Amino acid sequence: MSRRRDLLGVVPFLVFVGIFLIIPTLVVAIGAFLDDQNRVTLDNVTALADGYIVQAFVRSIVLSAVTAVLGAVIGALLGYALVTARPDSVVRRVVTSACGVLAQFGGVTLAFAFMATIGLSGFVTLFLRDSLGIDIFAGGVWLYDLPGLVLVYTYFQIPLMVIVFLPALDGIRPQWREATESLGGSTWHYWRRVAGPLLAPAFIGSTLLLFANAFSAYATAAALVSQGSPIVPLQIRSALTSEVLLGRENLGKAMALGMVVVVAVVMALYATLQRRTSRWLD
Repeated sequence: MSRRRDLLGVVPFLVFVGIFLIIPTLVVAIGAFLDDQNRVTLDNVTALADGYIVQAFVRSIVLSAVTAVLGAVIGALLGYALVTARPDSVVRRVVTSACGVLAQFGGVTLAFAFMATIGLSGFVTLFLRDSLGIDIFAGGVWLYDLPGLVLVYTYFQIPLMVIVFLPALDGIRPQWREATESLGGSTWHYWRRVAGPLLAPAFIGSTLLLFANAFSAYATAAALVSQGSPIVPLQIRSALTSEVLLGRENLGKAMALGMVVVVAVVMALYATLQRRTSRWLD
């Protein structure tokens, strides 16, 4: 009886997962193999080999990889700086709280913040141009293209890295460094032989999580990029909402299925690395 009551508490979670994860995934997976008359076809899947779709996937992967690496490196350094502070210090509490907020500060709000700051009429852009004679858009309006997405995505990748990588940094015990020094090892030996190998799975796993986070992001890019569809989420939007080319909804589902496959592979690798990390964190 007690076991049934325990399982009853999981029911809301299972309902949530079923409605917002399993059912949409099934709709995408089934729709990718149907035409506009609901007949089974492989045309949508084979269309993923078209040049513009392949380029969109390549741009999405490059964007996700670059922002994941930048966010991982900068976030890891910031996390290490936090670890050197006392766990109950005001600085650590403030920074970790700020990272928790900024990691979720995306979408239209973040896009507007960057446009108001360094957009064509942003106050920083105007100040640099009028006061210092520096035109940050002299080589083109890069903010509304792939380079701008790299900058904006990195903004929310860094705090996310701090949140997910900080527990691994906290798991590094001071006694390990003391033991290394007592055996005549230097700081280089400590990081190369002890801390580095221990943190590597967590670092790589966190980087993979950042990759999946950037790869699946939509709202920020949709608000920032008004012309063209350089990445897959915007191509899916175009397929679903285009008033010029009709009947492409299932092609959008095929592209979404491709994204699901990529994210599933990345998250499987992330879960594997997390299990390895938990062995020594526990």
